[in-house]
Amino acid sequence: MERILDGDQRREALLLELSGSSRPVSGTELAKRFGVSRQVIVQDVALLRATNRNILSTNKGYILFEARMEPGSCRKTLCVRHSTKQVLDEFYTVVDLGGKILDVVVEHDLYGQIAVDLIIANRRDAAEFFRKMQASRVKPLKELTEDIHYHTIVAEDSASMARIEEALFKKGYLILASDSRM
Repeated sequence: MERILDGDQRREALLLELSGSSRPVSGTELAKRFGVSRQVIVQDVALLRATNRNILSTNKGYILFEARMEPGSCRKTLCVRHSTKQVLDEFYTVVDLGGKILDVVVEHDLYGQIAVDLIIANRRDAAEFFRKMQASRVKPLKELTEDIHYHTIVAEDSASMARIEEALFKKGYLILASDSRM
């Protein structure tokens, strides 16, 4: 893409780029496309978020999230607890039963709520996240709260959500489920 010098034009093009992508796009990739630094992209994203654009930052890059719920779909917040070794099993359980894991949230005693967008939609996403987690020296958020954490889960219908909850309960992971805030 040719270099766009005007910030407003670049941000509009950035929105178009993200809305046309079915996968997250890295800040580095966007910077190359627009002929600017990665820091300029970070600032552009912050400015777009300030105008209520729902741009998520995932470990794979930026994605424009449009909370379009299909008729009959179900969204819940699940409180879970398991070991770090069981993260991949938890993810596989959810996606194999038709769910999508949108985020992870912990309630920290000092910092309050800490939330990170995940967007785990399939086994490939789950395996990639787990591989990156194992390769890094950074501990997952859940370790800050004795492994207790929350996920916002979206499923195609309430029956699929019930199957996800039942499977997580049988594995001893599920602590609590509630309808999530939109």
